[in-house]
Amino acid sequence: MAPKKSAKKETKSDYLRKVLGKNPNLEPDQINQGWTKSGHAGTISNALYYHVRAEMGIKSEWGWYPASEPAVKWVNPTSAGEAKSTPSRSGKVVGEVYQLKLTLLNVEPPIWRRIQVADCTLDRLHEHIQTAMGWTNSHMHHFIINGKYYGGPMLVGQSPYDDPHYTDSTTTMLSAILPANGKPFRFGYEYDFGDSWEHEILFEGRLPAEPKKQYPLCLEGARACPPDDVGGVWGYADFLEAIGDPHHENHKEMKSWIGGRFDPEAFSPATATRRMKQGLPDWRSTR
Repeated sequence: MAPKKSAKKETKSDYLRKVLGKNPNLEPDQINQGWTKSGHAGTISNALYYHVRAEMGIKSEWGWYPASEPAVKWVNPTSAGEAKSTPSRSGKVVGEVYQLKLTLLNVEPPIWRRIQVADCTLDRLHEHIQTAMGWTNSHMHHFIINGKYYGGPMLVGQSPYDDPHYTDSTTTMLSAILPANGKPFRFGYEYDFGDSWEHEILFEGRLPAEPKKQYPLCLEGARACPPDDVGGVWGYADFLEAIGDPHHENHKEMKSWIGGRFDPEAFSPATATRRMKQGLPDWRSTR
């Protein structure tokens, strides 16, 4: 008699497809509770959760609620008037925060971050992006939102006949450019006009600030930020090829330039959050 074949081990992706197929409104913490109760080890990451949702064609209607509340569609906490107050990095009390996904364009595999920030100027958002991604704030930048350009005082100070014409990012609030209905919204951010690092900023939704948490926060992400001044997308590809091959003609030069070691896969949300809370010195003040 042939031995009985053992059942196929259920993967995290299989489990997600099974439970989301029954209830697409389940949140990550609810899914992890079920995963643990089913006798599985470890946890299911938010990244895998959102990946499988997208794979299944489930549209995310962003909203986070206490576990005691039923899973319902997102409601603007400001209109409901129920948001609790939580301190931001500046010490100001906030009732809601914005969730944003930052993606560096034209780089594979993707380099991205998911962050939560209180309402702020676009100039402060630039600082959050720099620290979450791992840039050094060594070059100029601008935002591109609905075809309009937003930049700092140096860019705004250009002639009004220059193209593009800039709106001051130090006086434009993030809340002023985001949809009032909280629907997902994309806009652009470019850093270092020489290397031209283009980012997509995806507004994923508003959510109530959690008590005892201090914002800004980096929730998750993937892969290290390229080094500043590496030469843009193509320069970064050449750099990775050189440091990854001991026999490459530029291997020693690139290793010396980067300071000995660079891991393109390295990323820590905790480190990114720490940098976001510390902030960056404003290079404009030294000029």
